Amino acid sequence: MFSINSRNGLQWYSSRKIPLPHGLFTRHGGTGSGAYASLNLSFGVGDYKSTVQANRNRCKQVLDIRKLVSSRQVHGDAVALIESIDSDLELDGYDALITNQPGVGLLIQQADCQAVLLYDPQHRVIAAIHNGWRGSVADIIAKTIRSMQQNFSVEPREIMAVISPSLGPCCGEFVNYRQELPLELHSFQNTANHFDFWAISRRQLQRAGVQEHHIETCGICTVCDTNFFSYRRAREPGNGVTGRNGSIIGLPA
Repeated sequence: MFSINSRNGLQWYSSRKIPLPHGLFTRHGGTGSGAYASLNLSFGVGDYKSTVQANRNRCKQVLDIRKLVSSRQVHGDAVALIESIDSDLELDGYDALITNQPGVGLLIQQADCQAVLLYDPQHRVIAAIHNGWRGSVADIIAKTIRSMQQNFSVEPREIMAVISPSLGPCCGEFVNYRQELPLELHSFQNTANHFDFWAISRRQLQRAGVQEHHIETCGICTVCDTNFFSYRRAREPGNGVTGRNGSIIGLPA
């Protein structure tokens, strides 16, 4: 079950599945303006760096996280292992982050893509995945869970998983799906040219060993809900310039 939280003007969703500091943030409560109003958490979309850093600091404060790790995401399947760090860190080229370091938060930035947050309570390991349609095709979820197994002896059946607000089946239109999506994903087509990527991620989580009752989907479409940034909404009829929502999970210090 998800709950909506509010503090210092920020609003975020959290799940009882993960009893750790975590938040699936709306676009409200930040310092940005215009297309980035107001809680844009990405350095890579044209917003002022100082504004983004101030927004990130606000999120760290409300979640009581000391250090934040993010990446310039590239819609690939590279997974980074985060070891001891002294301050906030922005990597380059990774779409999944894993750590067992107390006091560290992992940030995913998205505007219609999913953030998939994972937590193994037995080994105190967390992961955060940026999962768009290309990530689904590459099955970055399974690759991240395998890395958790190999590096931290995580048992997939113990993992708790949360899927953030993201592109819903109502708006998941892929007119070129025959070229973009492998045949195994075509069964998730719910109407003409529309696909249910929430269901795809649930299936991929289960296939990787996560138990069905350990998975929770927020079920909010970022295209429909104007409380979130949406690239697709900004693209029609605009130019696609918009901020990025943030989803964060952290281990207490």
